[in-house]
Amino acid sequence: MTESNENTPIVDSSETEQESTPHMTTVERAEMLLRQDAAITERVKNGSTLDDAIDPSGKEFGPLGHSEQVQMRVAKRALMLNSGLAPYPVHLDVTATIEEVRAKYDGKLEAGEETEDVVGIAGRVLFLRNAGGLCFVQLAAGDGTKIQGMVSKREIGADSLKQFKQLVDLGDHLYIRGRVIASKTGELSVFATEWAIASKALQPLPALHKELNEDTRTRKPYIGMIADEKIRNMVRNRSKAVASLRRTFDDHDFIEVETPMLQTVHGGAAARPFTTHMNAFDLDLYLRIAPELFLKRCLVGGIDRVFEINRDFRNEGVDATHAPEFTMVEAYQAYGTYDTIGQLVKELVQKTAKDVFGSYKVTLLDGTEYDFGGEWKTMSMYGSLSEALGEEIVPNGGPDNPGTSVEHLGEIADKLGVERDDVENHGKLVEHLWEHFYEDKLYEPTFVRDFPVETSPLVKGHRTKPGVVEKWDLYVRGFELATGYSELNDPVVQRERFVAQAKDALAGDEEACDIDEDFLEALGVGMPPAGGMGMGIDRLLIALTGATIRETITFPLVKPLAL
Repeated sequence: MTESNENTPIVDSSETEQESTPHMTTVERAEMLLRQDAAITERVKNGSTLDDAIDPSGKEFGPLGHSEQVQMRVAKRALMLNSGLAPYPVHLDVTATIEEVRAKYDGKLEAGEETEDVVGIAGRVLFLRNAGGLCFVQLAAGDGTKIQGMVSKREIGADSLKQFKQLVDLGDHLYIRGRVIASKTGELSVFATEWAIASKALQPLPALHKELNEDTRTRKPYIGMIADEKIRNMVRNRSKAVASLRRTFDDHDFIEVETPMLQTVHGGAAARPFTTHMNAFDLDLYLRIAPELFLKRCLVGGIDRVFEINRDFRNEGVDATHAPEFTMVEAYQAYGTYDTIGQLVKELVQKTAKDVFGSYKVTLLDGTEYDFGGEWKTMSMYGSLSEALGEEIVPNGGPDNPGTSVEHLGEIADKLGVERDDVENHGKLVEHLWEHFYEDKLYEPTFVRDFPVETSPLVKGHRTKPGVVEKWDLYVRGFELATGYSELNDPVVQRERFVAQAKDALAGDEEACDIDEDFLEALGVGMPPAGGMGMGIDRLLIALTGATIRETITFPLVKPLAL
């Protein structure tokens, strides 16, 4: 089911029960669940046992009410409140983390050995064994580090042990204070002298010994973090990767800035934007597809080395390497070129691999190794396409040097079965043909250089090759990881490029950018020659780990379940 707003109807997703399931708005269902909570609480308050306080059959509140397990946990919460115990206390005397206790005592105690060191620890309950006068509980820290707790009738008394058995469930956050010991089997443990629930979990955990399905992992990533070490590691490795990028930029004297997410003119990339509306100005706005045009304004203003790690939004397809909301790093260096910026990108990627995994050679999720070290290959787009086709493809160098015609390129595309755009030009066809032969086949890190001018409206023309621009795309394991340019800073040529793009947009090209007069005015003030780059953070994690883009994004956007 989905809960998007107060008017969303809630129904059971089971086909066999759909006809008999009542329809509710999200507000109606929330109010019904509150009534169910109150009914359970009232029964407990009036002296009912936990079993008598709940309605396992679901007759009272129907199929959209709490499950039996959730009802039982709600009843335990009510029992705690009724007994003067806080199910969600403000403070507990945590004196050490589970990781710290492990680091200090692991492998240093013999089986049955006890210390007089007293610690207060807390963690999530992942295992419980309530046997007689001695209970065992496994607590896990956020990073998955585990430790055993031992709760004994001899230490805490019969009443406290009874409460422990009655109230504590898998998934609860539990506080234990006691001595550090090794059990008779040699398991590092904390022998409790007191305990308390730190946070009562009302929703049960999935079976932790089974692999999570993709739907649970993407729709409830917090469950994935609890259940799957790989998911927790991805979150931590992503953080390490971003920190590494920032350190490398800092080493090269780059300054980090923030640019607008809401923009009056979308630009900086070829992509279909998301639109929104600002009520205060009665103004339609675009969600940022790239920060490029604002970062270049910084170059105009005298910030000679600038970068941003930014959230971008592109209203386009979703697959293993594309997501509508993603994180990208862009950087611009005054008096750099696409050659110097290529060296910077290589350093950024290699240092990230080293900082996160300790080596240029990383192990992917499928167990294979990938090496980011050594020299990286380079190839020319036009040269490699000509080689693949067995005929020379000539760039469109202008009216006096039109190059290979659109008609001939279209014939080649049709013969090869290459998909064509509604709005076509020489450059688009060249790129589509090149992708047909090479895109998913470039396994080693490879810079593909010198692109058609038609598809790169913000890039400086090549110094010696008419019709192409100084742009490279970096390919890794068959997908594009990063792109780099010698940046266009001639306002007259930039206006020509914008006009051509605007005409494409009027002809139906939804990815073409509009004319940004404010940016043209900024260029007119004078932007120094510069090299620029862009790289997806999500794609960097894909390259380093072998994961899909959904697995690298902590909270991926997923389509709501059908009602």
